[in-house]
Amino acid sequence: MKTVHVDTGRPYDIFIERGIIDRCGEYAEQLSKAEKVVVVSDTNVAPLYQWRVLNSLSQHGFKVKNHIFPAGEGSKTLDTIAEIYKTLADFRMTRRDIIVALGGGVCGDMAGFAAATYLRGIDFIQVPTSLLAQVDSSVGGKTGVDLPQGKNLVGAFHQPIAVLIDPDTLNTLPDEFIADGMGEVIKYGCIKDAAFFEKLENEDALSDIESVIETCVSIKRDVVSRDEKEAGERMLLNFGHTLGHAIEKIYNYTGITHGMAVAVGMALIARAGEKQGVTAPGTADRIIKLCEKYGLPTDTEVAFADMTQAAMGDKKTAGSKINLVMLKQIGESFITPLPLDELESFITI
Repeated sequence: MKTVHVDTGRPYDIFIERGIIDRCGEYAEQLSKAEKVVVVSDTNVAPLYQWRVLNSLSQHGFKVKNHIFPAGEGSKTLDTIAEIYKTLADFRMTRRDIIVALGGGVCGDMAGFAAATYLRGIDFIQVPTSLLAQVDSSVGGKTGVDLPQGKNLVGAFHQPIAVLIDPDTLNTLPDEFIADGMGEVIKYGCIKDAAFFEKLENEDALSDIESVIETCVSIKRDVVSRDEKEAGERMLLNFGHTLGHAIEKIYNYTGITHGMAVAVGMALIARAGEKQGVTAPGTADRIIKLCEKYGLPTDTEVAFADMTQAAMGDKKTAGSKINLVMLKQIGESFITPLPLDELESFITI
């Protein structure tokens, strides 16, 4: 087992081990005084794993109930949150009871937001089953839902009491969802770890996935521990996301995954940085080549004007400016504020 300790306002551990999904009840019993547990999952993940989690929890004395919502980003809405609240209320959940988020990033975001807001906050455990969730979204306490105007515009910082990562769940993922997660994996090399980036270039990340997961969550752990509420350094984790979120919005969150959109965003921002003279020449080509190695797109038919318009609703806007994450070189990133009215010309290649 690999264990990564996260030292936030409420510390917790990330456990990485094959088969750990069957020990969810054991960890819940150690970490909580709950009597009841609601397992939140989606229509893709629930048929595969919910009974293993529910059985483990039941064997450790918990009263259990599940809540299943339709899979996909389109379900990441306040209407879906209201349905989760109804399940919690009907089950008479109390402040000592807990939620288990069983699924990918959408599930973790919504179950976490429900936990953050129901009864003004109850505990939850993350059991991420997608590569993207295992390397990124399950760690750090960001929860939230989308609005028609943009992604993750409603949310809260709410740390889990544990993250249980079972790499075996990746065996049931279609190739496009492995690629989806690799978008975030590559991001970590870009912003913080040149040696890790080079390893991804020279080796097959999937051949030693436990170490890849551990490296990514350790980088995120370090950043989040220093900046839990995204006042500064944590913004670096958004490399590629400003334009990526804009592309997702334009596609109405269908036909392109989050990691794929981020890959396009990273390539565009690296190209823009080279054009502006702030990013080392050749950086974009390395990012593009690595993204293509893992099946990720690096360009888009979306017009720069449309992308800029969509980006104006991004959370990273501050007044008339937007905070862009740029690279000096692979492994070294920085934040630069840019007037919104200059964004289109800045990214136009």
